[in-house]
Amino acid sequence: MKSISISGFKREVVGKKEANRLRAEGQVPCVIYGGDEAIHFYASAKDFKSLIYTPNVYLVDVNIDGTTYQAIIKDSQYHPVTDELIHVDFLRVYEDKPVKVEVPIRIEGYAVGLRKGGKLKSNLRTLRIKALPKYLPDTITINVESLDLNQSIRVGALKMENIEFLNAKAVPVVAVEMTRAARSAAKGGKG
Repeated sequence: MKSISISGFKREVVGKKEANRLRAEGQVPCVIYGGDEAIHFYASAKDFKSLIYTPNVYLVDVNIDGTTYQAIIKDSQYHPVTDELIHVDFLRVYEDKPVKVEVPIRIEGYAVGLRKGGKLKSNLRTLRIKALPKYLPDTITINVESLDLNQSIRVGALKMENIEFLNAKAVPVVAVEMTRAARSAAKGGKG
């Protein structure tokens, strides 16, 4: 999994008034959970552009006053009107503890069913997985070349070494659906 670094400064004063002051200065109040105690800090809103506004998931090296913590973004909050980033929660990551994270899906290949007039339907954009940080992938690639009409690949059929899929096993990730044109062609071909 790719990693990005951001620099921040510890917040001495925590509260609504202080958070609003930081936001007015172009800073984003943040918290890192998952350690012995929560670490409150702030970082420049510019540092989050390549981290938040992307479908990718990153391990984040957060440097707070010279101390680096490895974390992932657990939650981000936005202003209801301006859609500005107003708060970020991080979860601290340890090399020996598995992490639960949503990873984007990448579909590859040209399904057999598409050649027969079917339509590829992607039901999920991300998959929820659990793995040690060193095994976290950037994306989960699913090859659909063998999918025929009315066939699907379900979460239960996916296998990756050192990764546990947390979505319900029966959920179809991607399917080839029969279109009206393919149905009429199938009926016309039989009669």
